[in-house]
Amino acid sequence: MLEDFLSNPTAQFVLFSTVKIIVVFAVVMTFVAYAVLVERKVSAAIQDRVGPNRTAPPLALKIPFFGKLLQSWGMFQPMADGLKFMLKEDFTPSYVRTIYFWLAPAISVIPAFLTLAVIPFGSQLGGQKMVIADLDVGILYTFGIVSLGVYGIVLAGWASNSKYPFLGGIRASAQMISYEIAMGMSVVAVFLVVGDLNLSRVIEWQAKNGWLIIYQPLAFVIFLVAVFAETNRLPFDLPESETELVGGFHTEYSSMKFALFFLGEYAAMIGASAMMVVLFFGGWSLPFFGTPASTLLGGLLHIGVFLGKMIVLMVVFIWVRWMLPRFRYDQLMDLGWRRFIPLALGNIVVTALVLALVER
Repeated sequence: MLEDFLSNPTAQFVLFSTVKIIVVFAVVMTFVAYAVLVERKVSAAIQDRVGPNRTAPPLALKIPFFGKLLQSWGMFQPMADGLKFMLKEDFTPSYVRTIYFWLAPAISVIPAFLTLAVIPFGSQLGGQKMVIADLDVGILYTFGIVSLGVYGIVLAGWASNSKYPFLGGIRASAQMISYEIAMGMSVVAVFLVVGDLNLSRVIEWQAKNGWLIIYQPLAFVIFLVAVFAETNRLPFDLPESETELVGGFHTEYSSMKFALFFLGEYAAMIGASAMMVVLFFGGWSLPFFGTPASTLLGGLLHIGVFLGKMIVLMVVFIWVRWMLPRFRYDQLMDLGWRRFIPLALGNIVVTALVLALVER
């Protein structure tokens, strides 16, 4: 009976899709936990501090040499942070709109994970494509899902029934709408060059012809800056802006509801880094190793290459946060509407003209 079940194509699809979902979720959660640690260590280095180096369970300290070493690196800090979020009091103020107040964190975090479904994080492994959903319109799916994330933030601001969260929610909605346009227009030029909306085929094109950042550097710059705005990262963290809005849309949140917003932000950062790797840096390909893997080792190497590129871009996210000051809100809007949208439109026109001349 088991053999008959596994020989069924539908059963195989469901089984392998489930395995890929579980693995991707586990990897992303691990990345989120240790991205926070890296951020704290990078900020400490920039500010001439040490960073977390004390937390460790008693049993871990008994491991010869490695226990103290891991403690000094802060490797146990993410576990302590996770326990702290789970054990803290989950306080809901009496004046909030309770149902929507509870719903907002889930609406905020779910889109960040759904965008990962179309990311090809490898070529093939054991005959299986290393992507959960290999859609022919992968980029359109991504933009459609990303646009849903703002609803959680706006709902959190409104449901908190307080002026600072409400202002943060309004800022988030205006900011995301503004920069989604520039981000969407920046990738139009990329797909004009490739001629396909399937993200796996975008990587295969780069494996044969070179990384798209060489062909579209302006599109990459626009996409990168727009991603900072979309993920509410400094210098575009105006929806939170502690110096002005206390904590913005999550001012009234505590415990796991606050942790969900935190998780959503870092998951969105991982998804954005992965998307930039796919669109501009050749995905799992390398200039000297760009063809699809035919062996298990080759497939694992492709996954390692993809994750390595993604980690580099995440470090860029973290570094920028601690090096640049926050923009004023009028500067944020001016950059999006009066600079990036015209630049992205001009890039589309120039790319189309160049392609037309080359085809002649």
